[in-house]
Amino acid sequence: MPIYEYICKDCDTRFDVLRSIKDADAPIMCKECESRNTTRAISVFFANSGGKALAGTSSGGGCSSCAGGSCSGCGHSH
Repeated sequence: MPIYEYICKDCDTRFDVLRSIKDADAPIMCKECESRNTTRAISVFFANSGGKALAGTSSGGGCSSCAGGSCSGCGHSH
């Protein structure tokens, strides 16, 4: 099961919950103030392949925003 990040719109608390994909956008209670005025946040993640190509990456490595030099999107250094 994936971990989703939520934000409480009443108290601005951010919290993570292990939930099934089908329940990802279902209402959930804030762990701090118990409000149900919450929304799922867009979470960022990091994947490290140890220098090996990952599925879905270009042959040059990095990400789609790489344009030479050091990429702030993925940290790839050209």
